Amino acid sequence: MSLPLLMIVLLLAVGLASGMLSGLIGVGGGIIIVPALVYLLAFSQKEAQGTSLGILLLPVGILGVLQYYKEGYIDLRVVLIVSIGFLIGNYFGSKISLALPEATLKKVFAVILIILSLKMLIFDSNKKEDPQHSHFGTNPTEETKN
Repeated sequence: MSLPLLMIVLLLAVGLASGMLSGLIGVGGGIIIVPALVYLLAFSQKEAQGTSLGILLLPVGILGVLQYYKEGYIDLRVVLIVSIGFLIGNYFGSKISLALPEATLKKVFAVILIILSLKMLIFDSNKKEDPQHSHFGTNPTEETKN
């Protein structure tokens, strides 16, 4: 099963944005990757976290990645596509960061954290979690029962 072109483009954009942010202010790309996968691509929180781990922490977080993968929360195609965007974005983000004053970088970092925090605290509080919904089309707990 191949991924739709729009999804590939969105995944590359997520990788580019998170790579730029990481290079710009030194924050882990998960601050962008996890919310983007949840809000833009309808991933579950676990799928988004597992995918983020697969992208960012595979060498040092291999045990966590394996756990998410075994439970069906990581699509390796998505990990690869976002990683490509992340690599490119990280390069450009670091170039921008080095050109900006430290005080500006601190403000950018703070504003991004505030916006994401408000989104999660206020605007997402009415969203009901559906444990049966899975972005990848199956409920991993159901698969393991069969």
